[in-house]
Amino acid sequence: MIVQFYTRPGCHLCEEARLMLKLVQEDVAFEIKEVNIEEDEALHEKYMLMIPVVEFEDEIIQYGQVDYATLLDALLK
Repeated sequence: MIVQFYTRPGCHLCEEARLMLKLVQEDVAFEIKEVNIEEDEALHEKYMLMIPVVEFEDEIIQYGQVDYATLLDALLK
């Protein structure tokens, strides 16, 4: 399983979300593919007000505040 994690440098919420993803990884095996939205103009425009964004199987699981329970639930479905 691959989880897309849209982020950008200097984002405090992104740091918290990264730690939350790593916590969930302890219970569910998946790979985190981190994408810096500042390296892609289309992604920057799409997600600049939403980051961090966690996406799995082309669906946004969560954005902004990311919590353990929501991530775990989405990945176990």
